[in-house]
Amino acid sequence: MNPKNFFGELKRRNVYKVAVAYAIVGWLLVQIATQVFPFLEIPNWVVRLVIVLVAIGFPIALVIAWAFELTPGGIKHTEDVDLPARSGSKKPTWIYVAVVGAAFSIGLFFIGRCTARNGSTASPSELPAKSIAVLPFESLSEEKGNAYFAEGIQDEIITRLAKVADLKVISRTSTQRFKSAPSDLREIAKQLGVMNILEGSVQKANDQVRVNVQLINAMTDAHLWAEIYDRKLTDIFAVESDIAKTIAEMLQVKLTGSEKTAMSKKPTENPEAHELYLKGRFFWNKRTATDLRKSIDYFNQAIEKDPGYAPAYAALAQSWKLLPAFNGGAPQDCFPQAETAARKALALDDTSSTAHAALASLKGLSGFDYAGAIIEYERTLQLNPNDATARQWFANDTLANIGQNERELAELKRAVELDPLSLIINSNLGWAYIHLGRLDEAIEQLRKTVEMDGAFYYARYTLALALELKGAIPEAIAEYQKTVSITEDSVPLGMLGRLYAAQGRKDEAQQILQRLRERRGQRYTPAYSLALVYLGLGDRNEALKWLEEGYRERDGFNIGPIRIDPLLTPLHGDPRFEALAEKIVPAREFGRAVTPK
Repeated sequence: MNPKNFFGELKRRNVYKVAVAYAIVGWLLVQIATQVFPFLEIPNWVVRLVIVLVAIGFPIALVIAWAFELTPGGIKHTEDVDLPARSGSKKPTWIYVAVVGAAFSIGLFFIGRCTARNGSTASPSELPAKSIAVLPFESLSEEKGNAYFAEGIQDEIITRLAKVADLKVISRTSTQRFKSAPSDLREIAKQLGVMNILEGSVQKANDQVRVNVQLINAMTDAHLWAEIYDRKLTDIFAVESDIAKTIAEMLQVKLTGSEKTAMSKKPTENPEAHELYLKGRFFWNKRTATDLRKSIDYFNQAIEKDPGYAPAYAALAQSWKLLPAFNGGAPQDCFPQAETAARKALALDDTSSTAHAALASLKGLSGFDYAGAIIEYERTLQLNPNDATARQWFANDTLANIGQNERELAELKRAVELDPLSLIINSNLGWAYIHLGRLDEAIEQLRKTVEMDGAFYYARYTLALALELKGAIPEAIAEYQKTVSITEDSVPLGMLGRLYAAQGRKDEAQQILQRLRERRGQRYTPAYSLALVYLGLGDRNEALKWLEEGYRERDGFNIGPIRIDPLLTPLHGDPRFEALAEKIVPAREFGRAVTPK
């Protein structure tokens, strides 16, 4: 056939019109499937099916247009129909229809793209596509004592994923509240604020390990990826790295060169050292003085097996740093141990975000070097943007103390996004509202935290303080009393004694003071707690003496917030108090970004 005749025949048989109309309608269908279906929670496989059918249908439509013609008498073979030549003067109505359809399709396309880009800010309830929670791995090992190993694998995968800036990763604190392979994945994902869930199991027998994982889109229940790894114990780092990399690939996450390196890192060649490290992390996560001491023992054993094991030193630093907060030791005894371990970890691996976070916290808590702390925290969050604990420490130990309370609030809100069920982070968010004088919001936030776990005493005594500042004294006293009934922590006891004294219940305040003095002779008891009771009793000299003792003990947990602590307001203006506050946060730096000394 002559080419000119062929193209003329295509035009005569309306093949061009069908091609244009099909392309527009097909494009419209694809846009509806990709932009509208996800909001209706229609599974992804339906979207893919629509796209495939549209693609397959195009050549079929052209063949049908060539071979058949729609006539008043029905559909007939084109050869049996006398088609008149098309007149160029006839009004091309089909073109207008095509233009309108194309405009509608293009509009839907750009609306969809704009919605996708701005989804995280346009609607708080919309979940980010590049987000994941790693649920607890089920331990299938015959030896029940191997449960720590399954926890360790989960923890290591979270750690590798958390270093990726383009991915939202929920902290282990929140995911541990859920069991392995739950049935209500969608509800869990909404509660944690993620689109995707990784669940799995671990079975360990001697030097053999089986890891079974599956990645699920919790909103559609679509299984995105699954794998079973049967490896030797010495290959476990490669398994963790492969899982993290595959997740990043499946979620179309952008990885920098340094992030790829961090994901692939093998921190030790010694499997015994690694097992001891995992046991240490197991006890570290329990967050009690006794368990922190156990974690320190295991981390030290891991270091004995491999003196070059940087993560073990970094974890050791964090254990020593936390011990005073859980009444496990005096700051002047624990903080130097923590700093030595942190610096050793950084000498071995300067990219250790765990070690940078520990050193940052110590700079503020022990050295009151807030400029240095800010530098270290910013380095930490550069290395691990998903580290909710580091953000919490940054806000609570540094930003709050230097009067950067808006930034404190912002960091804690981000920490809550990354670890929404963390009791301590939710409690510290309440503290941030107190620092800003937003007492109603503080009370609401702290009540919510207490509802999450009524036995978490830190939230209870923070709520009591907010109620006291609000003027709800009877309710505040009741909360303080509940707190001291469930913990041996001396700080809430001191807060209760101070309020008793302020309310004229001096005998009860004196009894509490005597209890604190007795404790002080038996174990570490923050001097701050005694200072509070003396302040309530009106003995400013004794109150200041004990605050100065707290400074000498380097008790940054309680003395660091000296300029923002609402309980110390009666001392403001006293020359002794102002001299002490100047040593901790110079007045010229308070409320402003500090610079390195």
